[in-house]
Amino acid sequence: MRDRLAALDFYYGWIVVAACFLAAGCLFGMTYSFSVFFDALREEFTVAPARVSLVFGVQTAAIYVGGAGLGRVLDRVGPRKLLASGALLLAAGMLVAARADSYALLVAGYGLTTGLGMGCCYVVAYATVPSWFGRRRGFANGIAAAGLGAGLLVVVPAASWLLGELGWRGAFDALAVGLFAVLAVATAVLAARPEDVGADLSVEFPDGRGDDEADGDGSVRATVLSLPFLFVVLGWASVYATLYVLVNHLVPFAAEQGIRWAGVTAISALGVATSAARLAIGYVSDRTGRVRVFVACSVLMGLCLLALPFARGPAAILAVAVVFGVGYGGNGALLSPLVADLFGLDDIGTLYGIASVAFALAGLSAPPLATAAFESLGEYTLVFLVTGVVGLLGAGFVAAAGRTAPAR
Repeated sequence: MRDRLAALDFYYGWIVVAACFLAAGCLFGMTYSFSVFFDALREEFTVAPARVSLVFGVQTAAIYVGGAGLGRVLDRVGPRKLLASGALLLAAGMLVAARADSYALLVAGYGLTTGLGMGCCYVVAYATVPSWFGRRRGFANGIAAAGLGAGLLVVVPAASWLLGELGWRGAFDALAVGLFAVLAVATAVLAARPEDVGADLSVEFPDGRGDDEADGDGSVRATVLSLPFLFVVLGWASVYATLYVLVNHLVPFAAEQGIRWAGVTAISALGVATSAARLAIGYVSDRTGRVRVFVACSVLMGLCLLALPFARGPAAILAVAVVFGVGYGGNGALLSPLVADLFGLDDIGTLYGIASVAFALAGLSAPPLATAAFESLGEYTLVFLVTGVVGLLGAGFVAAAGRTAPAR
């Protein structure tokens, strides 16, 4: 299949983009389907809501903390083997969870095993494309990252329908088979390097890839311990704290105003805006500078949190969510291109995987801290304002990384 596609008269990198789009769609569609099964799992295992949420926490940690090691695996074995492993782990975890007769087995299957499979999909989907693209790196990665929106639009409704038709166990079985099939197609067409399929590198690297490679002194250890890399991790954790606080607390904030439906609608609108922005802003970044655009989008996310306490009424809440979605979509399209631009293509999987621990830090700390602050204060104003300031500081950290990283 790869030989036939490689013989066609277009750059094979776009086939890789399509495969990464599918991987991202399966990953995020499945993980964001968790809320669909929340009530069914709570009733089945008769545990407190917090213990059901812990399953999602384990899955999230497996994706992003596991990504630190899986990125190294990507660099060593290539995206095809890693994605194939991810497909097997994801499907196996779902099948085990569908037969779980205890809470512990549910955590082991749906939380840990499926999460590790998703982690494989994650590093492949986000860290493979930069090696194939130079001139259009932002645009290409934006298309791959837009798989997130496709997953929300396809997998989440499918999970809800399957739950109603087959129950949660039958839905897990069906999703395991369906997602495995999609990932198998993506694996079949992936290639690790342009040289593997005879792709013409001059299409994307007219001057060669030498300027993008890491310097002679640039071991992984040296890069990870460098100040610019620390700035990137701190920046991502701070910027994405705004995302996790917003998606966890926007609906309760709207409910306080008696318009809970507006919060739910705003979350959906945020998803649509995110997908659209990933395509458009990725394209723009290739012309105006990817670090600069990433910082601008991050500033926009922070400003939205500063504006949120003053959003009164459905229109205002919807507007904040849409603008936030544009910022989130923009920098979400540029995560791995940012790492490639700042630190080179050598060990891109390892470096991106380690940097992605920032998402686990933000996801596991920001929502509970925001909840505790709300319970103490009794209102959201200070919670959102502080989160907005943290987001702006994160944008500053990324800007500092761009200024202090070695020129390439």
